[in-house]
Amino acid sequence: MAFVGAAAYGVWSSSSVRVDSSSISATTFNGELAAITTSTPLQCYLTALAPASYSPGAGAASVAASGAAAWANLRVEGVALENYVARHFHYVATASDLAQAKDSLLGEMTQSAASHQLSCPGSSAEALAAMTPEMRTAEIRAQAYSLFLLSKMNSTIPLTAANVKAYYKAHVADYDTLCVSVAVVPTTSVAAFAHDQAAGMSVADLARKYSLDASKVKGGAYGCYPPTSSAYATVRADVASTPLNTFPSSPRAIQSNGATYALYVAATKRSVTPLAEAQGAVVADIQSLNASSANTLKESILYRAAITVDPALGRWGLTSSGPMVVAPATPPAADVNSTSILVTAPTSAYQ
Repeated sequence: MAFVGAAAYGVWSSSSVRVDSSSISATTFNGELAAITTSTPLQCYLTALAPASYSPGAGAASVAASGAAAWANLRVEGVALENYVARHFHYVATASDLAQAKDSLLGEMTQSAASHQLSCPGSSAEALAAMTPEMRTAEIRAQAYSLFLLSKMNSTIPLTAANVKAYYKAHVADYDTLCVSVAVVPTTSVAAFAHDQAAGMSVADLARKYSLDASKVKGGAYGCYPPTSSAYATVRADVASTPLNTFPSSPRAIQSNGATYALYVAATKRSVTPLAEAQGAVVADIQSLNASSANTLKESILYRAAITVDPALGRWGLTSSGPMVVAPATPPAADVNSTSILVTAPTSAYQ
């Protein structure tokens, strides 16, 4: 989820969240926001779970509006999920379930921070300890009820060692270590590039003739990417639909210094990656599949729940990302002269 907004929400204003017959009092919610603003580790790990600015707002004892809305979303989702599971499955989390949920939550926080390339100060355990008792209990309970619901869904894959191994065996080619060549081509040369490619010109010769990337002197050879590489998912997507040593017929558009270029990527070598090395990517793919299924069910639960949010926190409504709390609208960010900053992107393909 992405949240925007720069206004400040006062921690001590009167606010509350209600989901069906459950409610979060203003005192409880404000205490949670205060805990967030005073703990840098907690702010960092929450940013990984729900990207937003959780830093203090412009006034004393306040939090940025985007952070208040993002936290309200997490709390609404947790309460709605717990209510749904309790009502339809009559499930009550045991002490053992809660202990397992705590470990799962800590692992999810750590993994989310890593996947977002966030170097959070302190551990996820320290972030959890920085929460108020009510806040910590609510998040662990929400995790327990979420895990229970996932176990009841036929469309999800439980993250057991056996399932990870089976998924890897069934999709082993998806985790090949990929060596690639690239060509960054001006849009004015795309037609000529396509003509020469159709005539049988090799990947290396096409890169030498047309590419603006520094790798052109090596025939476009850009390097090899194992599943442990942070760029692996992007590289894999770029070469997924084309045979070995072949540039795709439809390039990907990239921006650099205000201009648009065509990026061609070809796999020049594939080698099987052992499960021990590919396991992180396998787990991430399974989690993505599970998250997609869970998100569909979560949206269905939220559509049916009766939810009200104090207007100071934002507006509960339907967005392109589903039902959520939308932060209060704010004026456009600009200086007194209405100037803007142009940020340029590098020419290199994977940075």
